[in-house]
Amino acid sequence: MFGLGAGEILIILVIAFLLFGPKQLPEVGRQVGKAVKGFKETAEDLRKSVEPELNMIQQEVKMVEQDFQASMKEAEEEINTATNPSEKQNGSSSTQV
Repeated sequence: MFGLGAGEILIILVIAFLLFGPKQLPEVGRQVGKAVKGFKETAEDLRKSVEPELNMIQQEVKMVEQDFQASMKEAEEEINTATNPSEKQNGSSSTQV
């Protein structure tokens, strides 16, 4: 729990017992439990509200990536078509000379 071993937890419990006494310790425990429960609920609510937004952003990034790749292929093809005819013309004109 929270990366604490049994020895550390025992020391914390002994210190809490000495600080608060046997009468206040159960109430302090309840308050800590409520605080932890509230924190977990808040974290879960935050996760539920943020997760759909993250999924939507990931989908948009994938779409942009696909568009970028398609644009790169188009540019590559245009470069290939632009360079290939000039090479053929250069090659055929050098054989004619």
